[in-house]
Parts: sequence; C-alpha cells; structure tokens
Amino acid sequence: MGVVNATPDSFYQSGRSETHAQAVARVDQLRTEGADIADIGGESSRPGAEPVGEDEQIARVEPAVAHAVATGQLLVSVDTTRPRVAERMLAIGAVLVNDVSCLADADLARVTARAGATLVLMHTRGLLGSMSGFSEYPDDAYDDVVADVRREWCAARDRAVAAGLPAERIWFDPGIGFGKNARQSFELLRRLGELRDLGVPLVVGASRKSFIVAVDDVGPEERLGGTIAACLWCAAQGAAVLRVHDVRAVRQALSVAAALGPPPLAEAARV
Repeated sequence: MGVVNATPDSFYQSGRSETHAQAVARVDQLRTEGADIADIGGESSRPGAEPVGEDEQIARVEPAVAHAVATGQLLVSVDTTRPRVAERMLAIGAVLVNDVSCLADADLARVTARAGATLVLMHTRGLLGSMSGFSEYPDDAYDDVVADVRREWCAARDRAVAAGLPAERIWFDPGIGFGKNARQSFELLRRLGELRDLGVPLVVGASRKSFIVAVDDVGPEERLGGTIAACLWCAAQGAAVLRVHDVRAVRQALSVAAALGPPPLAEAARV
C-alpha cells in the first residue's frame, strides 16, 4: 500500500503532494514502483495537525483518486475519517476506506457497507492529531499494549458490524505511533504475530515513523533503513498489507528476503 498525502503538512516532507498535479504524479510513481494499493488522503494525522473540512478533503483527493481508478492497475483506498468524503470517493471507484480514528463516527461503517467496500480500521485513542508530540504517550497508559489494543479494536469492529458492515470486510491496523509511545509501538511490532488469530488481514504502517528515533535519533528523511527493517519483520509475522512511502525499496527488500527463504528473520539476526 503506497501513500499519497495530498496535504501541505504531512510529517514526512518528501511525501507531501501539495498540488493536484503532484498527487496525480505520485499515483503514477506508486504504480511504476509496484504498489498494489494507493492510499490517498487529504488530512494530516500528525500531532497538532489542524482538522480539514469535508469539502476541502474532497477537493484535495478527488483528482488523485479518479486518476488512480482510471489506471485500472491499482486498488484505491481513501484515507479519511469523514463519511461524506468516503462516500464520494467510493462512488468514483475507491474500494477501501482507511479509518485512522478507530471508528469515531459509525456512519463511516454504514457508508462503507452501502458501497460494498472494505474498512481498514486502525486502533488509536483520542482525536486525530491529539497527541502532544511524536511518539509521546504515558508509559502506564496500557496494562498490556497488545491485549488492550486488541480489546479496543474488537469493540470498534463490533460497532462497525452493528452499523451493517460484514465482519469479513474489516481489516485490522494496530496503529503504530497512534496513541502509543515508541516503547509501546516496538512492543506491538514485536508481538504482532499474537494478533493473527483475529482472522483478519493485518495492515501495518510503520513507514518513517517516529518510533525509529528510539534506536536512531534522525528525522523522517533518514528513516528508510528502519522502515525496511520493520516491514521485513511485519511480513515475517504475518502482516498482509504494508503501508509505506517507499514502495520500490520495500518491495525489493521483501523480494530478496523471499528469495533467501529460511532461516526466519529472527534467527538470522542472531547469527
């Protein structure tokens, strides 16, 4: 899943597409680099980001969504928490809704259900952008981050099902960095395999995120190595979808890992 940030304020400067032409060009780049899904959003979820209204989100993302659909080579996801934005993008051919709010608005599930689409339901706590800083969250906020995330996500899934969305059309994103500090994000990644028995596709977005600073204090532009390491680990733990900025680099790393085969990554790291 390749990222298209049709915003002027994404945390990763090189990943921003501030004009319609840039967003369309980004879609073409993802297609060339081998993405399977284009995830197109018009509102930043970084800490402190200002909310973006529905009309503005639609104006930002519609050209890129329409172009991605027209290529016929990409599944198209709209990254939004707003039902009206999702409804419009689904009407023009998007097939996924990527909800980073943990279903703050059940109407998002209703809209997804009516369109016969799939909801990527990401775990988080609180409002979009409400964290005080990148990877800043109380250490004692979770009793067991994996168990707590699982329970809270399942409650959101149940709300989506109650709104009419079939359970088989709901995917699980544990929300790395959302309502979690770096230690908690690492714990979720380390124990990702424990979530496979939910029986739903696992979607992980670790790309260039601030948890990497815990092992190397660098900015987003210098986090490609950490991104690739996290993606290889997640794939080995059973993740079905990796949401990334750097499609070509991650796909190449996954291809090399697949060609090498056993031993498992964890054993190889000890050699």
